[in-house]
Amino acid sequence: MARPRKRKRVCREPDIKTFGPYLENTDIVMSDVIEMSVEEFETIRLIDYEGFTQEECGEAMGVGRSTVQRLYEIARGKLADCMVNGKTIKIEGGDYRLCSELGETERCNRCYRTRHRRGRGI
Repeated sequence: MARPRKRKRVCREPDIKTFGPYLENTDIVMSDVIEMSVEEFETIRLIDYEGFTQEECGEAMGVGRSTVQRLYEIARGKLADCMVNGKTIKIEGGDYRLCSELGETERCNRCYRTRHRRGRGI
């Protein structure tokens, strides 16, 4: 029997879900689209933008460091492919749960603190 997949905890979905090259020449057709899952995006956001370690990222997402490392390597590869080859990246899908859908004890500390500091949910 296969091990059940663990849904990763994600603070929120990205506001902008499609990124691509700026093409001045309108004769050029947009190239391939690379799909990045929401949890791959979340690892990039937490590690590269927020400055988390892989261990801290794993705690925030409710998964182990090895899972974070795998997601991070996949996401970086997709970003590199898009940048080097002028591809568009679309962020969608995956196996995740939003913090706003979880009970207070299941939320990541950041969402929990933000909710109580602002007096409302994210």
